[in-house]
Amino acid sequence: MPFSQLPPLLAAALTERGYETPTAVQSAVLEPDAVGRDLLVSAQTGSGKTIAFGLAFAAELLQGEERFGYAEKPLALVVAPTRELALQVERELKWLYLQTGARVASCVGGMNVRQEQRNLAQGAHIVVGTPGRLRDHLERGSLVLDGLRAVVLDEADEMLDLGFRDDIEQILDTTPDSRRTLLFSATLPRPIVDLARRYQKNGHRIETMARGESHADIDYIAMTVAPADIEHAVVNVLRYQEAPGALVFCATRDNVRRMHASLVERGFAAVALSGELSQSERSHALQALRDGRARVCVATDVAARGIDLPGLELVIHAELPVGADTLQHRSGRTGRAGNKGVCVMIVPFPRRRRAEGMMRTANIRPRWEKAPTADMIREKDHERLVETIQPGAAAEDDLAVARALLEKHPAEDIAAALVRSYRARLPEPEDMFADSDQQVAQRMEGPRQGFEDTIWFRMDVGRRGNADARWLLPLLCRRGHITKSEIGAIRIGDSETVFEVRREVAERFAEALRRTAGGEDDVSIEPLGDRPPPQQTRVRRGPPPARGNGAPKYQPKPYRGRS
Repeated sequence: MPFSQLPPLLAAALTERGYETPTAVQSAVLEPDAVGRDLLVSAQTGSGKTIAFGLAFAAELLQGEERFGYAEKPLALVVAPTRELALQVERELKWLYLQTGARVASCVGGMNVRQEQRNLAQGAHIVVGTPGRLRDHLERGSLVLDGLRAVVLDEADEMLDLGFRDDIEQILDTTPDSRRTLLFSATLPRPIVDLARRYQKNGHRIETMARGESHADIDYIAMTVAPADIEHAVVNVLRYQEAPGALVFCATRDNVRRMHASLVERGFAAVALSGELSQSERSHALQALRDGRARVCVATDVAARGIDLPGLELVIHAELPVGADTLQHRSGRTGRAGNKGVCVMIVPFPRRRRAEGMMRTANIRPRWEKAPTADMIREKDHERLVETIQPGAAAEDDLAVARALLEKHPAEDIAAALVRSYRARLPEPEDMFADSDQQVAQRMEGPRQGFEDTIWFRMDVGRRGNADARWLLPLLCRRGHITKSEIGAIRIGDSETVFEVRREVAERFAEALRRTAGGEDDVSIEPLGDRPPPQQTRVRRGPPPARGNGAPKYQPKPYRGRS
């Protein structure tokens, strides 16, 4: 159904906002088979689901009228899993229904409950809220749902994952049987289907994306790095891409704080978003991204669903998500509503197999690339600068300044000063710690020039623990307080790894190992002497060792703060 067949005032609102044709999910909910029926809708993130259900229940709410009268009781209820998503839905429905005179009220945790009670008492046609706060208003008696004509559960799978099933069921049990029930979700796991069977009547199922299909508007890139290089990789990806808006995902609140502080220290306009922040702080962070005062948001998975930020062209997974569903929801913050986006997954060497398995489950086939180097970024800066500065019509005042400068300085010096001022505003790229593949291969082959007099050491991690020289080398430097130039050959066996260190630093290295023992890496290192052990022969007895997606023995933190 084209927008011209909608109620006139809704069609006018869409035209004013620049909508020309409906998206796939918006068309699907307006098809004759779907009109007036309960719906179970699965659509990818960024496909316009909010506008879709706003249009889907318009006929029930308006009932042939162009404008709403006074609302004695709410006519529609939208339940969302998070405060940010609920407030975003409220904003979308407000402009969609503005010309109809509809009042849209929100009821979300962290906001003034008395103000919400006053808004409900003044009459609201559409109420948007989170499960816990809606249940609170029901128990207080400030929210009465016996006049509802439509109920929407947005991101229903997320609400069940967060443990809101009891709240949802209590809310639905207090609504009239004649209501329409619309369930919208990016995925349709069995609990959602069971919920639909219980609360829907002859529900119509809509899937606008083939099962297992990945997001076509997102370019997926995966980069393997040493665990100690994760923070540097994030910095370099941000600098290389130079997206107008970027979202960096971390697993914990502590890591969000560290990453945010590190990016701000380097000169990025960054904000943080996590569950520990107050509603006011979270709102200010999102507003800074919307109005351009900030370009980077560092967030936990609280931002993985429902957050729609204009100009968000880049998503970086600084830490691997917990599963394929979270990967898709995180990535879906970009490439929305037909726009293109880039999703970069930073993968520590020890966890590559886990990352590959997760992406196979999500049916994502990324390009595997090396993290951008400082030289690559400087070359990209050069290209951008040449493209950005284009001569054109200039104001007379600008020309007067230009003529005065040319009288005093050569044109080349003036251009060079312009380039310096441009580069001075950009954060410096980072030199990646990890050696090149050629250098790593050389360490594996040994012996190396300059390492004729060495002491050998042993580590209790080998191939079975996913040991790899590219992440062992930074680990040794960090634990032993030496540089990579002082470490020689590295030989990885099935259950242990041996390596050599220059004799002149071996004593200092061993002392540093004793001081740093028992840390986060859980790797034991001990000296062997000045002779290398015999070359290990791989002998298998019984079934081969598991090589699946299990976590390696060494599980580094995703990055370390700067000391």
